[in-house]
Amino acid sequence: MRRLSFLSLLAATAVLLLAPDRLAADLVWTPQAGWKAEGGALAEFSGEEGRNALDSMNKARSAEEAGNSKSALKLYNSVFKKYPNSVFAAEALYRAGRIYHQSQQYYKAFTTYQTMVSRYPSSEKFNQVIGEQYRIAADLFAGKRSRIWGWFPGFKNRERALEYFETIVATAPYSDYAPLSLMNASRGYKQIGETEAAIDSLDRMINTYPRSVLTPDAYLKIAETHSSLVDGPYYDQASTKQAVTYYEDYMILFPGDAGMAQAETGLAKMKTVLAQSKLTIADYYYKYRRNYKAAKVFYNEAITVYPDSDVAKQAREKLVDVDAKLEAQAAAAAGQPAPSAPVPKKKKKLWLF
Repeated sequence: MRRLSFLSLLAATAVLLLAPDRLAADLVWTPQAGWKAEGGALAEFSGEEGRNALDSMNKARSAEEAGNSKSALKLYNSVFKKYPNSVFAAEALYRAGRIYHQSQQYYKAFTTYQTMVSRYPSSEKFNQVIGEQYRIAADLFAGKRSRIWGWFPGFKNRERALEYFETIVATAPYSDYAPLSLMNASRGYKQIGETEAAIDSLDRMINTYPRSVLTPDAYLKIAETHSSLVDGPYYDQASTKQAVTYYEDYMILFPGDAGMAQAETGLAKMKTVLAQSKLTIADYYYKYRRNYKAAKVFYNEAITVYPDSDVAKQAREKLVDVDAKLEAQAAAAAGQPAPSAPVPKKKKKLWLF
């Protein structure tokens, strides 16, 4: 699975910056008068070329209204190719994208919409088109199939949906659909087993959109994702520490959020694993290396990680014996007899006469 690279993001930005200037106009179509532009913008595109473009747009919309999608698409695409700097170009791409979308040709629809928002970012329909792209990505992610030639269903392609989510984020990073796309992308990456990509999406969500209504859920999801990578106390605890950090951040930043109970449970579980790992290391130093100083350090760390846990209780009990061992070592080094272990008091017997 390939995500948009930094170079791809730069390329998308360059397309936006280098997009050709166009005449801004709000185009309106009626069956009686055809296409018109508010403010008289069409007058600035006069001459034979202008009349040809207007004629093609009118014929395309008439064909679209009559249900002749094939002819409409041909005409709309010709307007964009022949008159890319006209007031009609963005509208032609938008109408073509709608026709593809309505016939469930999702790939062609998304690509056509993308051409429009890349070439004409100042279009009044920019946000509307980004919304349509998001719906296409969501449909593909849900398992819908893009139709070939408008009638033959293709294969499910959730990876294409993830690419589309990433494209939306790169093209419209300040739109309302960017945070939604990142959240959906993280869920999709996790479903196909690309956990690191899922974490990356959630991390970008948290850092780029800290005030989004989706940010609390992103914190919780990234904590749970790190938690899913934890293999137990006998393995590396990097993921455990990351999970603890994000659970704690979530609980501090969003104390009234609905997922608080879920976070508390997850945090307790991760702290238990982390404390158990410290206890395991301490036991190793105590039993196999007889390095009581090191053992004491790790027993104390187990207590510090999760003071109120059963693991901390075990560590405290073992520290009593470790301290006794350390006292014996210190006495032997000083040439003194080792302190005797305290003799337990005998229980008094009750005699009955």
